[in-house]
Amino acid sequence: MTIRIAMWSGPRNISTAMMRSFGARPDTAVSDEPFFGAFLKESGERQPMADETIAAADCDWHSVLETMRGPVPGDKPIWYQKHMPHHMIGPVSIEDMPEHRHAFLIRRPERVVASYAAKNELRRPELLGYARMRRYFEAEAKRTGRTPPVIDADDVLADPAGILSALCGALDIPWTEAMLTWKKGPHPEDGVWGAHWYARVNDSTTFADPPGRVPELSPEHQAVADACREDYEALHALRLKGR
Repeated sequence: MTIRIAMWSGPRNISTAMMRSFGARPDTAVSDEPFFGAFLKESGERQPMADETIAAADCDWHSVLETMRGPVPGDKPIWYQKHMPHHMIGPVSIEDMPEHRHAFLIRRPERVVASYAAKNELRRPELLGYARMRRYFEAEAKRTGRTPPVIDADDVLADPAGILSALCGALDIPWTEAMLTWKKGPHPEDGVWGAHWYARVNDSTTFADPPGRVPELSPEHQAVADACREDYEALHALRLKGR
């Protein structure tokens, strides 16, 4: 039986490190933000490497969806798909992936805002995806009658083995310590945008140390973080704990 995992997160949420972690499993294929090209083409967002991404990606919403529901790369039994809810502005959504096992990766808004603003202009809170991620979480909980797994990036960095093993349990897949290390450098599965966004994770072979104090933000950026807080805290209250 093929197991498809859709991990939903906003940007700058250690989502690429999580993709590296699952990609280190010998039984798992990974995909990197497959709807990003369609999002850029439909939204007109002028993000770093937007033209290169649109040129390289499948930008048809339904075609991407069918690919994500189709044969697994390398015939692996598990397929980990890194998705971002704020990309989903087209005609497909989480409701079109009932065969997937859905999980949610969150991070304190101040940390996300500080990290995002260092790489790209942050114009509005919707670009961080908190509100849509909460809606997706609630839709999946209603559909299944169960609480979907939520993990917090700070918890992962503080206790990678504990949180990842809890996540694997919630997804009903075996835990393996292979998830704790990976090869340094770019990986073949990375999107072309990785040249701009992935410098830190490309220089890593494991998860980073736990973060320090919460960064201080400008009033403008603090307002963005504050707009995301209610949705973050609602999900944070339901997050998985370590062993």
